[in-house]
Amino acid sequence: MRRFIPVVLVLAACHGGSRSAPAPQAATSASFTLQTADGREVGRGSLQQTPAGVLLTADLNGMPAGTHGIHFHAVGLCNAPDFASAGGHFNPSAKLHGIRNPMGHHAGDLTNISIPEGGALRVEVLAPDVRLGPGDGTLLDADGAAIVIHALADDYQTDPSGASGSRIACGVVRR
Repeated sequence: MRRFIPVVLVLAACHGGSRSAPAPQAATSASFTLQTADGREVGRGSLQQTPAGVLLTADLNGMPAGTHGIHFHAVGLCNAPDFASAGGHFNPSAKLHGIRNPMGHHAGDLTNISIPEGGALRVEVLAPDVRLGPGDGTLLDADGAAIVIHALADDYQTDPSGASGSRIACGVVRR
């Protein structure tokens, strides 16, 4: 003998009553404008979340020629004259500085950029250890983040900043 078990499906529909707000969307992009201490704009860029990390793309103009360290910094403030307001390198895992450091590296450590004579450069750098969405390693936390270009090349190992010298340009990361 066959037995039938009744199955009840309940479908709910909202018809004009209260509706819950949609879930917030994770940020997938951000932007920044780089300025010098005297307020001169020297670049604009964007950040794009990818499966492999955050892709930083920027067009620089009027920068001094040479090799420069570039890093994500922990605070979204770029107050002149020295941009110290941006804090140290973005480092949520409390590691030491430098891609060559056997103890790990800051999440905000990026590869150097080499600006040619004339000061114009298109930069594309992948940052595998940061993200734009919520959770650990996000650049878009409560105090934000900044992108800083330094006067000298990063040596990829000296803690805390790779001996990269003074901060010559800064940009706040904005959603």
